Amino acid sequence: MSRADVRDEPAGEPAGGARDPLAHPGPGAARTPSPLWSFGLFRSELLTTFRRWRTLALLTVLAAVPVLVGIAVKIETSDGSSLGGGGGGGEGPAFISQISNNGLFLVFTALAATLPFFLPMAIGVVAGDAIAGESSAGTLRYLVVAPAGRSRLLLTKYATVVAFCLAATLVVAVSALAVGALLFPVGDLITISGTRITYAEGLGRALLIALVVAASLVGIAALGLFVSTLTGSGIAAMATTVGLLITVQILDQIPQLDALQPYFFSHYWLSFADVMREPVYWDDLVKNLGLQALYAAVFGSAAWARFTTKDITA
Repeated sequence: MSRADVRDEPAGEPAGGARDPLAHPGPGAARTPSPLWSFGLFRSELLTTFRRWRTLALLTVLAAVPVLVGIAVKIETSDGSSLGGGGGGGEGPAFISQISNNGLFLVFTALAATLPFFLPMAIGVVAGDAIAGESSAGTLRYLVVAPAGRSRLLLTKYATVVAFCLAATLVVAVSALAVGALLFPVGDLITISGTRITYAEGLGRALLIALVVAASLVGIAALGLFVSTLTGSGIAAMATTVGLLITVQILDQIPQLDALQPYFFSHYWLSFADVMREPVYWDDLVKNLGLQALYAAVFGSAAWARFTTKDITA
């Protein structure tokens, strides 16, 4: 949120601050913001988030991943040989064997390469800093006395993080699409099921995959926002969120925990590959989206319960 949007204390309050508006607001303090004011708050928060150098650096790194993958594949196949891809199933690295035949597969490969760590790490950084960053900067106390109130401010913060999820995913997809078209041939493509679809339909499926990947990140976004309400240090919140991400990723690879793994937010992330089947295989996709909605509901509620009851001193 722009620092210019931090409202001064309402007229009529004692200059010395005899009453703490954050501790016990009087009955006359309740105000209902208009929808236009709420949209302005969201727009201001978006502009502030996407203007930060940290955010721009994260997006630049994400955009560079498809470039590096595309160049590596181009060099590897420059002598006319084909890449040894994954062995079927089409998940993750298996797409890489198809890039030299059709540049559109670079989109799927780049998303598979960034989803396990780079994308969620970027989301964790932005989400972890959402509330704790304002607290460490000393602006949170003034934001919550603005007409938005705590609940609306928290919802705006989460909406901004979700918007960043979509933006970060699209940056990877668009970068991969451009590099793929520049370095490799494009045209009709073969699905995992062996059927041929047109390039236009392939673009449509690439967009659908990008939306699925963005939706796959709303769980870690809610978790990061909850962690952000627990501390007044932005760095600590970001480090904790990324640490939890790494821990869950490790636990998801331990065979002895197979009974618990379907409940980890990262377990079904690579199910987006099922969009490239003919017909689309929806089972794991639906499980993934349902799991993300559950994480968003649980940790979003926990963040609301924590944020609306905590004492804010900074």
